Amino acid sequence: MRRRGRAVPAALVAALSLLPAGRRNGFAHGGPPAAVTDDRLSGAGGTAPAPDRPGPPPTGRTGERGADTGESRPHAAPGRGTPRERLRAWAELLRVSALFSVPGDALAGAAAVGRRPGRGTASAIGASLCLYEAGMALNDWADRDEDAIDRPHRPIPSGRISPAAALGAAGVLTAAGLALAARAGRPALTVATGLAATVWAYDLHLKHTKAGPAAMAAARSLDLLLGATATADVAVPGAGTPGGGGLSDNVAGVTAAATAAVVPTPGTLTASLPALPAALVLGAHTYGVTAVSRHEAQGGSTGVPLAVLATTTALATAVLGGGERSSWATARGAVPQPGGAPGQDLFGKDLSGRGLPGQDLSGRGFPGRGLPGWATDLLRLLVIGLTGAYLRTAGPPLLHAALNPSPPLTQRAVGGGIRAMIPLQAALAARAGSPVTGLAVMGLVPLARSLARKVSLT
Repeated sequence: MRRRGRAVPAALVAALSLLPAGRRNGFAHGGPPAAVTDDRLSGAGGTAPAPDRPGPPPTGRTGERGADTGESRPHAAPGRGTPRERLRAWAELLRVSALFSVPGDALAGAAAVGRRPGRGTASAIGASLCLYEAGMALNDWADRDEDAIDRPHRPIPSGRISPAAALGAAGVLTAAGLALAARAGRPALTVATGLAATVWAYDLHLKHTKAGPAAMAAARSLDLLLGATATADVAVPGAGTPGGGGLSDNVAGVTAAATAAVVPTPGTLTASLPALPAALVLGAHTYGVTAVSRHEAQGGSTGVPLAVLATTTALATAVLGGGERSSWATARGAVPQPGGAPGQDLFGKDLSGRGLPGQDLSGRGFPGRGLPGWATDLLRLLVIGLTGAYLRTAGPPLLHAALNPSPPLTQRAVGGGIRAMIPLQAALAARAGSPVTGLAVMGLVPLARSLARKVSLT
């Protein structure tokens, strides 16, 4: 009997050993099978323990890289982790590598109104940076459910930043941007308010509608006009005189005295109207980039990148084609009233199609009359070079995305379009007769490229 009693447990053990491991774990303690959760939605990761038995002790902080396996554990609890990890998460949320595409808006706007960058321009740059980052934080907050499926590695769905923190950051950055714009005057605050409203409307609703690309294009155009308004509103008094705004960078400012006599008085938005053509060019480029980005997660299509590539080529041709209205005016010593004199449109041409006496990059009287011929030639070559850099940055990624519409190549085309904004801004500034400003903007390219290797643009 004693041998038979010993044989029964041995038989049971042998029978249990034939069961699958999952059933052994599920029923060994009398409880149901362990629940499996989707770590992309829960943020917890892994398999939840059975409800009647505590799980194993944690082996390390979440969000760190495993020392033994090298696997990444991206699902950290919001607000936890080392300071470096939290800084990295916020850098990804705000896409800091794209920040270098922002200052050129205000600088190109300042050049378009024929002014040297000054205190107002600096305030506009600060406001633009804050509003841009507010849009980035708000964008991820609004897309947190979609990102949990398409981009679970993003800071909010991965749990590294809480939705409340992202929304709060968007609000604080918006308020800071408006406060900085107010320092440049009421007209600049008016433009910044419209820019902020456009950013919030896009992120919360318009991005998922057909009006999305147009809203994003309007935001970028308003950003350039913000720089023009802030610069003109501060720099107009005494322009070209001691204590005034000065025009040393703008080679078209050799007739600054005549220009200052007819430029609208500060405190009005009309002072920024000479920058409207440049704003439209930048907005058109932004429209194309946004149209491509709408399909970056799914892979896009052939038609959209090809259409945007054609638009990019047309914009480059427009930059090389003719002078800015402000450049025509300062070159001849007469500035038509913004909004066009009777019978004229905003670009300084009369309604019959006959242009005002002016100059363009084809050699017919380049902006900056009175300069030596070699200086005019150098400025023309600079604009051609910057425009070529714009085409070289934006064109090839768009072509690759059209030939192979896959998510990686489409995202690369979007990143190329964002980076191409810098040489486009530089070309617009140089075309307006501000070579120093154009070169300064172009100097942001290596900084943007270096940071893009660490933090993704998209």
